[in-house]
Amino acid sequence: MARTYPATSCPVATALSAIGDRWTLLILRDLFLNESRRFQDLQGSLAGCAPTTLTQRLRSLETDGLVARRLYEERPPRHEYVLTPKGRDAAPVLQALRAWGLKLQRDA
Repeated sequence: MARTYPATSCPVATALSAIGDRWTLLILRDLFLNESRRFQDLQGSLAGCAPTTLTQRLRSLETDGLVARRLYEERPPRHEYVLTPKGRDAAPVLQALRAWGLKLQRDA
């Protein structure tokens, strides 16, 4: 079930309510760089992200339809995370953030 967004006419506010925090963007980055990621892989690449925060962000991304969870082992049940087509639509946003970040690093 998709999350409902705040009643606003501003599309930037709508987008930020879906992906507007540091960890969510970095999870998306990792999923763009790797076709699928397991929880422990994401946790390893997101130094400083508490497991509960990672769990919350993944659930939110899944609720919004940006990420899908797939079972890769039945006993014990283990899942991996992949981008959905809706999640892949965020590629230009991440590319623009990367380009801007590189410019900020060069200008520092």
